[in-house]
Parts: sequence; structure tokens; C-alpha cells
Amino acid sequence: MKTKILMAALLSGLVMTAGAVQAQQERERPDFATLDVNGDGALTLEEMQSRGQARFAEMDTDSDGALSAEEMSAAANARAAERAAKMIARFDENGDGLLQQDEMPTRAERQAARMFDRVDTDDDGVISADEFAAAGERMDERRGERGERGGHGGHGHKGRG
Repeated sequence: MKTKILMAALLSGLVMTAGAVQAQQERERPDFATLDVNGDGALTLEEMQSRGQARFAEMDTDSDGALSAEEMSAAANARAAERAAKMIARFDENGDGLLQQDEMPTRAERQAARMFDRVDTDDDGVISADEFAAAGERMDERRGERGERGGHGGHGHKGRG
């Protein structure tokens, strides 16, 4: 009985981790070279802040130093169009430029596939008992790290660290 509960808890944690990773991956993240504006191999606070300033300037299409609702909506629509194009390119199995229902994996299917890929470390298409145990250990380590940083240890509230 304890084994079943432990397995259910581990699987639940893996799915939640996959969801958090997915949300993080869906955000636009520049690579190091993009942030390292002067190319010296180190990031300064100014370089990190310049990314935000550049994004603001891109959205401020009339260059008045302020963002209107229309400018913010246009930027959001442009990002949504980019995400939609990437999704079609990724899942359009028949190449017609459209996504039919059977081509679109559900969110749960995508999360499960990502979780499975993460746990199947030897990429053999199955999760061994050792891989499952190792995944559980990695989750425990992450939980411990969050607790050390002042988080709330997996009680549904993330602390900032």
C-alpha cells in the first residue's frame, strides 16, 4: 500500500514539474549571447536590464515613451501568432498547414510525454525501476533546495529565492 501511495505521489510530482517546466519554456528566453550585449562573456545588471528596455522600445511603436492598450495588444497578438505558427509547424503531421483535432495532443498528453522523456534517461522507450527511483531522488533534491532558499516546501506556494 505504501508503495502505491509513493508511486502516485511521485507521478503527481513529475506531472506538476512538467507543467511548471512547460510554462517556463513557453516564455521567451533569450540566450546568453543575446544578453551579453558587449560580448565579453559576462552579464552585468545593465545588460540584463537592457533586454527589458529593448522589449519596451519594440512595443512602443509610436516612440512616445509609453505603452497604450493598442500597443500592448498588438505585441501580445504578435507573440500569439508566433506561438501558433510554431505549434502548427511542430504538430502538422499531414503538412496541410492546419491542425486537425487528431494532430493536436492534449495538454495532459504533452505533459506526460515530457515527463516520460525526462525520466527515461537512457532513451530506450521504457522507464526502468532505477530510472523511476532516480527521478524521485531528483525531485526530493529540488524540494530540499527550494526549502533551503526560503520556499514553502511544496505546499502550493512558491517562495522566491
